[in-house]
Amino acid sequence: MGNDRRVTSAVVLQHTPTEGPERVATLLAARGIGVETIAVHDGAPVPDDVAADRLLIVMGGPMGVGDATNPKFPFLPQEIALLRKLLARQAPVLGVCLGSQLLAAAAGARVYPNTRPGTDGKPVPVREVGWGAIDLHNVNEPALAGLPAQPLVLHWHGDTYDLPPGAVHLASTPACRHQAFRIGRAFGLQFHPELERDTIALWVREDADYVRGALGPDGGTRILADTARHHAAARPIWDRLLGNIISLMQ
Repeated sequence: MGNDRRVTSAVVLQHTPTEGPERVATLLAARGIGVETIAVHDGAPVPDDVAADRLLIVMGGPMGVGDATNPKFPFLPQEIALLRKLLARQAPVLGVCLGSQLLAAAAGARVYPNTRPGTDGKPVPVREVGWGAIDLHNVNEPALAGLPAQPLVLHWHGDTYDLPPGAVHLASTPACRHQAFRIGRAFGLQFHPELERDTIALWVREDADYVRGALGPDGGTRILADTARHHAAARPIWDRLLGNIISLMQ
């Protein structure tokens, strides 16, 4: 099914006060596309559907698809059901981090903790946190137009997913094979191209235990130093990726 109506607005599902749409909202506003943010973490209901002239953006959060049966997070199964409905009619969707995991689950993929084999052969958790390059795949995909082969992005996750059936694989890292994918006009990004510099510093402060668990006691200092070094050059590249995706969703 083609795009019957041009996108005029966006609905954002937000799971925590510090993980909003940021650059996505800025880029949408530049195109005259308004944004309605639904704070599901604060009890706002997940919509049953999204109108044909609206796109859906599903943001990140500290919970995971594995929490979908936890009564503390009633919005998670509701979001998966909504995403299934939108995928079935090839509606425009962007999922970021947790949002990409929910999108993968809705598309029939397994979502699970990211691990590697330990020295004893047992799986060891892998938290991918901080700055790192991604390797792009299927570089003729319009979503990747104008991007360097290994753009630097910010990672902040401990879960991963299998590539959904019928999806186009867009990016990977050595620690996490599936970093980005496309299904029709739906896009999943495991990393965070939406973040402003000040928000990264906020995350380092508010998620200090998670950062230390992933990177050690100086992990926060390293992320802040890398942000000072890389963010100004990375942001136009992130904007290019997000702009490409927005164009393809319209």
